[in-house]
Amino acid sequence: MKLPLIAARCLAAGSLFVSIAAGAASLPPEVAKTLDAVLATEVAAGHLTGAVVFVGDAEGILYRGVMGDRITGTQPVPMSADTIFDLASVTKPVAAATAVLQLVERGKLALDRPVAAYWAAFGRHGKQSITLRQLLTHTSGLAPGVSSRRALRSRAAVLQDILAMSAKDAPGERVVYSDINYVVLGEIVERASGVPLDVWCEINIFAPLGMSRTGFRPDPRDTAPTAWRDGKLLAGTVHDPIADALGGVSGNAGLFSTADNLARYATMLLRGGVASGTETRILSPESVNLMSTPATLDSGGPVRSVGWSVEPPLIANRYRTAPAGTLSHLGYTGTGLWIDLVTKRFIVILSSRLYPAQAGDATVLRANILGAISSTSPPMTARAIAAAVPSMAAAVGRALRLPQSRGPVENGIDVLEGMQFAPLEGRRIALITNRSGFDAQGRRTLDVLASAPSLKLVRIFAPEHGLDTDLDVKFGDSPDERTGLPVRSLYTGEWGIPKGDLADMDAVVFDIQDAGVRFFTYIAILGQALESASAARIPIFILDRPNPMGARHASGPVSDPGPTVLTAYHPLALAHGMTVGELARMFNTERGIGADLHVVRMRGYDRSMSFADTGLGWVPPSPNLRDAEALAWYPDIGLIEGGAISVGRGTPTPFSVVGAPWLRPELLSAQLTRLRASVNFTPVHFVPTEGPYAGKLCAGLRFTRPGTGVPSKPGQLGLALAIALAAVDPVRFRLEALRTSVGSDVIWQMLKHGRSLTEVFATVDEQVAAFESRRAAYLIY
Repeated sequence: MKLPLIAARCLAAGSLFVSIAAGAASLPPEVAKTLDAVLATEVAAGHLTGAVVFVGDAEGILYRGVMGDRITGTQPVPMSADTIFDLASVTKPVAAATAVLQLVERGKLALDRPVAAYWAAFGRHGKQSITLRQLLTHTSGLAPGVSSRRALRSRAAVLQDILAMSAKDAPGERVVYSDINYVVLGEIVERASGVPLDVWCEINIFAPLGMSRTGFRPDPRDTAPTAWRDGKLLAGTVHDPIADALGGVSGNAGLFSTADNLARYATMLLRGGVASGTETRILSPESVNLMSTPATLDSGGPVRSVGWSVEPPLIANRYRTAPAGTLSHLGYTGTGLWIDLVTKRFIVILSSRLYPAQAGDATVLRANILGAISSTSPPMTARAIAAAVPSMAAAVGRALRLPQSRGPVENGIDVLEGMQFAPLEGRRIALITNRSGFDAQGRRTLDVLASAPSLKLVRIFAPEHGLDTDLDVKFGDSPDERTGLPVRSLYTGEWGIPKGDLADMDAVVFDIQDAGVRFFTYIAILGQALESASAARIPIFILDRPNPMGARHASGPVSDPGPTVLTAYHPLALAHGMTVGELARMFNTERGIGADLHVVRMRGYDRSMSFADTGLGWVPPSPNLRDAEALAWYPDIGLIEGGAISVGRGTPTPFSVVGAPWLRPELLSAQLTRLRASVNFTPVHFVPTEGPYAGKLCAGLRFTRPGTGVPSKPGQLGLALAIALAAVDPVRFRLEALRTSVGSDVIWQMLKHGRSLTEVFATVDEQVAAFESRRAAYLIY
């Protein structure tokens, strides 16, 4: 791929760039090129003066990327692969947590003993029950930092401040990330071992691993500076004020290292605690297991293990799967280490984002490096991740846990339970559902019906994305793990339910949460269910659920009648403002299906309610509709998705970014400004792990709206974007491909021939008024 223009200018200006593959093993060339482009773009944009990125696996280094300068000025010093960086909080797992576990292995410490057993004075002021494990997992209840600037004057002042403080929360109650936890652990290592933390780590961790350029208080001559302080260049002196007050040696920060040395540490963990080459054991299998087992599942907040934050693995669907598989830790100075136990890969990112002006930002660099590497591995289901790393199974289970409802609305399944399943009594049932079908107690509709004594659940059908709503590929039939019942795929390319699958059924039950947008495929599945039930001459029961986009008004454009496909089943407004029960009534009548239709209506629902007003639990109906923000953007950004553009699938912010390798953000911004689009936008670079540009660096815009929630007229931004993108590049943006998502040939022709946005909106409003008049006959609430 071509480097972005700004990056190319940076390279032409003389900034150093080195990209080296290690030995025969390396990443695919196109991935290495993307990583090169990410590094060049971030340095050229001024987010960082330079950076070093290593990617590897248990066998060695797959990629080395070096970009920019480590010291700027009249005589800049180029960055090098062996530059030493202030690791900041990466000190916590690499030094402090590793040292504590080694001392546990030697019987000098016990994780569940109180800290006060090793440092008696620490137990004052209600801290007597805090354990070492709680310090390691940030569940101690201690404050994030020291209580006053006075504590930063000396080591004695810092320790005295810790002894005088009280816990903010009850120990074990919740996760609160705290530097104090690891300052205390550094002190405990010294008290238990008889030597300072830096000495223990050098003898027992760094030297055995060959980490010869790792340690506290390094030589500043080959160290990347962190910042300027009091007019002096801060190189070789720890930036963290607490660690600085402690003389540069602390469990929370103070460690300096190189990318190569951190790669040695990461390889050791991937090899089960054994150093590569020497076969020296650094950590026991039990200690490695402690680092890889989530320990905070019942404490709220982020998932943490001993020493680490736990994240999804480096796979294509990492942003939409369970937070389990990868150990990670970031450093305030712009550093980061990721060790993926699923793909057996690691990433080291080192930068000095606080130099020279303390205004740098490593966020985009980190996200795009992770995106590029994740795109090289295929997606996995959450259950497959749990199978690959059994120690992560509990975290996967929590991610798959269904929420309970706490509000005034009862869904159709709850009403059916209240009726003691009377409408289904004595029937053999086929259920169409997925993970979005669950009751107020957080039980799957599948399990509720399977355990009901008055009926017999025989067969299950799953729509696109599968039973767990985490698949974005075609999938086949398989048994449900919990009930053993057969699950048939409705995402095979065939239309409807095979007639033989309903031959021995007495009824079909449908319970799926719709997204409220016309081209969402569950609408077509609903239509297929009606058609199949009618053909089989059995009744169909729709367990109704709210429209999460809101149901007071519709918004366009309105689609034309035409061939039925998964994304265009029936003439509807883009945001139709109807529940699945109401849609079923419309389809059954207007399409002449003639199904024996029964809608189990919600109780307590008013169509003026937002989804938040209902108090119902939310489960993403599809992998990339993860939250309310993604859903709010979906009708607009999804409208243009077919036009050779990335809409952020496979990024942390799906449907709130658009981009492509060929797109120039400044031109798109100018077009949207000309069109007076009612949205805020900023330039952005991102690497999606899915979609047409998976693994490639895209330039584009990130969107935000004044205020929150669903826009008043979904579809207007999408139409404006279609016009703007066609104006920016009418060849590479494929306007023709939007005919189905736009739905209306009249509107599409207006876009194609460059009619004004005012005219387009006026025509859409006329279509919506006619649609709302038509839908009125089918509304229930």
